[in-house]
Amino acid sequence: MTRQSRKEERSPLHTIAVHGGGYVGLVVAAALASRGHTIYLVEPQPQRHQALLRGASPVNEPGLEALIADGVSTGHLRPLLTADETVSCAVHFVTVGTPPTANGDTDETQLNEVAAVIGRIAVQDSVIVLKSTAPPGASSRMLAEVKRNLVGRQVQPHIHMVVNPEFLRAGSAVSDFIAPDRVVIGGSDARAVSMIREIYLGFAPADRILVMDEVSASLVKYAANAMLATRISFINEFAALADAVGADIEAIRSGLALDSRIGPHHLGAGIGYGGSCLPKDLASLQAIARSEGTSMRIAAAVEQVNHEQPHKVARLLQRHLGDLSGMRISIWGTSFKEGTDDIRQTPVASIVADVIAGGASVQLYDPRLATVPREWARFGPNISCATSALKSAEGADAIVIATSEHEFRDVPLGEIRGLMRGRTILDGRNLLDPQAVRSFGLVYIGFGRP
Repeated sequence: MTRQSRKEERSPLHTIAVHGGGYVGLVVAAALASRGHTIYLVEPQPQRHQALLRGASPVNEPGLEALIADGVSTGHLRPLLTADETVSCAVHFVTVGTPPTANGDTDETQLNEVAAVIGRIAVQDSVIVLKSTAPPGASSRMLAEVKRNLVGRQVQPHIHMVVNPEFLRAGSAVSDFIAPDRVVIGGSDARAVSMIREIYLGFAPADRILVMDEVSASLVKYAANAMLATRISFINEFAALADAVGADIEAIRSGLALDSRIGPHHLGAGIGYGGSCLPKDLASLQAIARSEGTSMRIAAAVEQVNHEQPHKVARLLQRHLGDLSGMRISIWGTSFKEGTDDIRQTPVASIVADVIAGGASVQLYDPRLATVPREWARFGPNISCATSALKSAEGADAIVIATSEHEFRDVPLGEIRGLMRGRTILDGRNLLDPQAVRSFGLVYIGFGRP
């Protein structure tokens, strides 16, 4: 008997609601449907809902559209505009947004809206699985909202909460869910925890499923993202020191990576981290600490280092090129990392703003970008989009590599040199070999690279 068949035997099928068709909700719904569960995916935005009915993915994520199309065609994935049809669901995954407020607190409005709906419509005992990233206590507040909406109803089902943080990486989210490093389940009701554990046995071996209390489970995601962000800011500070003393950060990184206590991951120097998770979670973690009368000083320092990183790009360009007025800067990559079209909190936004403020124009190239993002339309004619890396190099005074796309590693440097007006390559991800770049008569600028 295969390992997969053993896992599937231990995973009874359920009728499950997924509230929220955003990035996380889409992956959760499509992956659960692929295991034979009946999934009601609640997505209230009409355009996204229509796309899902066609089996199309509203977001760009490798492997996701195929899973969605298969789920819709088999009937295991059923997109809904409202939650009314989820009354028979034994499990409700909550994957709605938890955006930050101005002071870094987490806005729990959408969580409580879903809780209220479940309280109004539930007709059977069920488990609510909080998968959205939310601070300790959010699950208790949701359960209280459910109970407020149960008052006065003839049907009084038992509702239990479970905290189940997501650990999905943009660009590999589908594989992260289907073959997870670990699954964290936090809850106080043994039967509710057991039900969710059984569902995950369809994806993970038992020793990778961690059961704990709700508060601890809530903090696992924050701790993981804070650690990853810390490693990135640490190596960026070390890269600045390497620049100052003439060392090579890549050699230093190699020395760290082979230390079994440290390892190689998230130790790439460059323009810093972005995305929808790390910046928000660092801010939220500090807000949680403040509310409890303590502090997260390391998180605050990590955040400050990261804020500064992308602003170094314009200063480096000015140091090597002088006044940027009238210059044309090509920027390769717009998202916060390779493999995704997600530009939320991308460090490239700061680079674009700084370069244009310095008087230059910007031409973007990204393999997943067809037009200038609407968020940057305010720059008007000072920003444009190219259809290829070579096209973007035409007449450029400098090229800034902003993401680690494989395409950028293999660009024909000789051809690039012939197309450019200037000679400067600013490698914001330390992708290229400095000596190889210089051998073509180009000027190489990296982070911590001599």
